[in-house]
Amino acid sequence: MTTLEQSIRPQARSREWKAIVVLILLVPFLWSPPFLFRFFLYQPFSIPSGSMTPTLMTGDYVFASKGAYGYGPYSFPFASSLITHRVFAAEPERGDVVVFRTPKDTSVDYVKRVVGLPGDRIQMRQGQLVLNDRPVTRVALKEVDGEDACGADDAKVRNWRETLPNGASYVTYDCVDNGYYDNTGVFTVPLGHFFVLGDNRDNSTDSRVMATMGFIPMDNLVGRVTRIIWSLDDDGEPRFERMGKVR
Repeated sequence: MTTLEQSIRPQARSREWKAIVVLILLVPFLWSPPFLFRFFLYQPFSIPSGSMTPTLMTGDYVFASKGAYGYGPYSFPFASSLITHRVFAAEPERGDVVVFRTPKDTSVDYVKRVVGLPGDRIQMRQGQLVLNDRPVTRVALKEVDGEDACGADDAKVRNWRETLPNGASYVTYDCVDNGYYDNTGVFTVPLGHFFVLGDNRDNSTDSRVMATMGFIPMDNLVGRVTRIIWSLDDDGEPRFERMGKVR
């Protein structure tokens, strides 16, 4: 049993099962493959900003697996009034790209990468992620043009191959030396929460910004991003090379 499940009282479990029964009763009235696919399995999302560049870019359209971590208050359009905790709950893994709602704004879906789980200590030192007092492995890659990532036509962006202790590996962008959140204090992730970062580290409002986002409750998870299903550049032209990419 996970720590999240242990925190749910019997009365809460009763409410959650009542909500599931309501959802099941609705199915016969809304029975159609597209509805069931989007409602229970995979939901499409568009990426409106560059905070997750280069993994996800503005103009990408992605599928998020809604059942990856169970179903919670924000899994369905009307569920927040019926479901107060996750059912069939499972924790994300470090490195997962997730869709979620923040405690300060539950009306908007956000997408970031999970880097910290309950009990983890997170810090940024000179732009490098430090997890539980150990710098995360990163390898410098060839600089790339930074027009999309940094907003400057002539900018060259340093980028890194970052690999978490569980083997999750991805590329991050570093637009500015000694950026505002390149050096932080230590964040200790509370029970039932997780810590997220954007891959575009100097252009991401994420868990480093406590006043705006901070730690994210597990109950606020919507789903795990699984693959890019469509992508358009700034001129509306398809980026076929990005389609089908997984997280």
